[in-house]
Amino acid sequence: MYALVDCNNFFVSAERVFRPDLRDKPVCVLSNNDGCIVALSNEAKAIGLRRGAPVFKVQEIIRRYDVTLFSSNFSLYAGMSSRVMRVLSDAYPGIEIYSIDEAFLSLDGIPDEEIEPRMRMLRQQIKKWTGIPVSIGVSATKTLAKVAGYYAKKFAGYKGVCLINTERKREVALQRLPIEEVWGIGRRYSKKLMDSNIGSAWDFTQMSEMWIRKNFSINGVKTRKELMGIPCMEASEVEAKQSICTSSSFGEMVESKEELLSSIVHFTSACAQKLRKQHTVANLLSIFITTNRFNIDQPQYKQFATAQLITATADTAELIRYARQLLNQIYRPGFMYKKAGVIVSGIVDDVAIQQNIFDTIDNRDKRQQLFQTIDRINAVNGGGTVQFAIADREKSHWATRREHRSRNYLSDINELMEVK
Repeated sequence: MYALVDCNNFFVSAERVFRPDLRDKPVCVLSNNDGCIVALSNEAKAIGLRRGAPVFKVQEIIRRYDVTLFSSNFSLYAGMSSRVMRVLSDAYPGIEIYSIDEAFLSLDGIPDEEIEPRMRMLRQQIKKWTGIPVSIGVSATKTLAKVAGYYAKKFAGYKGVCLINTERKREVALQRLPIEEVWGIGRRYSKKLMDSNIGSAWDFTQMSEMWIRKNFSINGVKTRKELMGIPCMEASEVEAKQSICTSSSFGEMVESKEELLSSIVHFTSACAQKLRKQHTVANLLSIFITTNRFNIDQPQYKQFATAQLITATADTAELIRYARQLLNQIYRPGFMYKKAGVIVSGIVDDVAIQQNIFDTIDNRDKRQQLFQTIDRINAVNGGGTVQFAIADREKSHWATRREHRSRNYLSDINELMEVK
C-alpha cells in the first residue's frame, strides 16, 4: 500500500504558521510581480476568488472582504517543506518526495487494520510539529493514492484521511472522479478523452489497452493499470519533464545588456538546478527576450535563439556560457525589455550522456560534485545562498516586484519572528 501526503493550500498554510491571526480569513499568495493569484485559502475561494485571476481585476473583492495578500516567498516555502518532509522520513523511511508539498510513503509491512489510525496519528503529528495541515490518501497504487488524496482534501467527512482499500471503494471513487483529475492525464489530455465520451476515471479503465496505447502511448497504459489496482508506475515517471522553462516579467523594464544578462544567468541557474534535481541533462538551450507588447507607444522587439550543446549537461557554468553567447546574438540596444526566459530541452537521464570527442570540459565528475554541493547548501540555507554574483536579483532592476513578501523567518537572521 502507498500513502500520498499532500499539504493543504501549502503556500497559504506556510504563511499562516507565522501569522496565526489569519486563520479562517481569506488569504492569497501572488505570482511574480504580484500579478496573479497562485494560491488561496478556502475562505478566499468562498468569496469568489480563483487561482490565476489577475489581481487588478479582483481589487473590489479584495477590498470588500479585507483579503490579505502575500508575494511568493519560496525561501520560506522551501524551509517549511523541508520540515514536513523530515517528519515524514523519520516516521516512514520508504519516502519518495514528489513535489514541494507532496510525498509518497511505502506502507509495506503495516497490517491493514493499523493503516488508518497510523495515518491519522501522522497527520496530527505533522500539524503539531510544523503547523502545516495535510491530507492523506491511501491505496494499492500511487495513482489510486492520488485519487484517495483528492477525496481526502475535497470532502470534510473523511477528516483528512481517505482509504481506497476494497474493490467496491475503487469502483465508486473512479466513477465519481472527473477524468481531468487523474494523475498523469490532467487538462492536457482530458479534452481529447471527453471528445471520445470518456468523462470519468472509470470510463478510462473500461477502454481497451490497445486503444489507450494507440492514443496515449505506454504512459496511458500504465495509468490505466494503476487505476485498476496494478502497481507499475514510479512518481519520477510522471514528474520528469521533457523541457524546462524558467522566465519572468521584470519588476522594471531594462535596457542594458548587463541587466538582461543578470536575469538570463539567474534563469539558467534555476533550470540547471531543476535538471539536477530530476537526475537529467539537456541537449539544447534556448533563450528569449521581449519588450512590453502592451506598451504601444514604445518600439517593439522580441527574439528567440537556440544552441545545440556539444555534450548534454546540467552544469550551471557551462549552460551560462551558452546562454551568454545566445544573448550576444539577439540583443539589440535601444529597446526597453520587459521579459526574458531560458528553456532547456532535449532532456535525457544523466546516466545516458553521449560523450563527444570535441568536449572542452575536463573533470565533469568533479564539476557535478561541485554543483551538487551547492544545491545542498542552498536547500539547507535558502535559495540563492550560493549563486553567481551577476545573478543577484536583489541588486537588479529586473527583479520581480514583491511588495507583500513576508519575512524569511527560517533563513535570514535579520528577519526572525519577533515575540512581544
